[in-house]
Amino acid sequence: MKVKVIPVLEDNYMYLVIEELTREAVAVDVAVPKRLLEIVGREGVSLTAVLTTHHHWDHARGNPELARLRPGLAVLGADERIFSLTRRLAHGEELRFGAIHVRCLLTPGHTSGHMSYFLWEDDCPDPPALFSGDALSVAGCGSCLEGSAQQMYQSLAELGTLPPETKVFCGHEHTLSNLEFAQKVEPCNDHVRAKLAWVQKRDEDDVPTVPSTLGEERLYNPFLRVAEEPVRKFTGKAVPADVLEALCKERARFEQAGEPRQPQARALLALQWGLLSAAPHE
Repeated sequence: MKVKVIPVLEDNYMYLVIEELTREAVAVDVAVPKRLLEIVGREGVSLTAVLTTHHHWDHARGNPELARLRPGLAVLGADERIFSLTRRLAHGEELRFGAIHVRCLLTPGHTSGHMSYFLWEDDCPDPPALFSGDALSVAGCGSCLEGSAQQMYQSLAELGTLPPETKVFCGHEHTLSNLEFAQKVEPCNDHVRAKLAWVQKRDEDDVPTVPSTLGEERLYNPFLRVAEEPVRKFTGKAVPADVLEALCKERARFEQAGEPRQPQARALLALQWGLLSAAPHE
């Protein structure tokens, strides 16, 4: 199983997953279809399906054009609001693309219909992969927009039970700011400090920081560490869902206190790709 990491828009990732024996491929979170198809052609693979984690513009906006360019393409997800959806998936459902198995994991919180995808191959030395959209990111997680803190906690707890070697491919390049916040939460965490130094170098070189692994995430991601004493002490809460809710509020304040985003950057990128016809979500 080969994963092509494709940076798009301001800080999004879409992915092309290739089954190397059959040359069958599956795309995840298509925002810029023409760029995806360029890579499909260059890799010489057959694109058979799209897995969409959730309905937000920056994860699903490319589905209609891709479906038009590739008639009969399966567009899969858990939310009827996903553009050009051909089949709605259920929690725990398993799919197969060549030798690649896909387990669909409903992970509400960021949106009510957010689906994460766990992929693996039998009898393969390569580690499994998790495409987590905005449910889980490197050293962070998405904002809780349509669910409760309890739902988000349960979603993250379920993802946290996957094998520690699982590679995490998330929806955004937010790693630097996530780790700066993680350092505020746990200033004495050596894993946070080491990962932050690594990410700062990657940021200087303009290189993606994905994937991480779930084992690593458990060491430095405060949203997966809600039972740890330093994180509980930082929030002043004890119940895991309450700790998570307090973390989300503190992170929102942390982001508001930082440098303001430059809206023209997204607008220029949207203009470049012809995507100004719809309002973005994050």
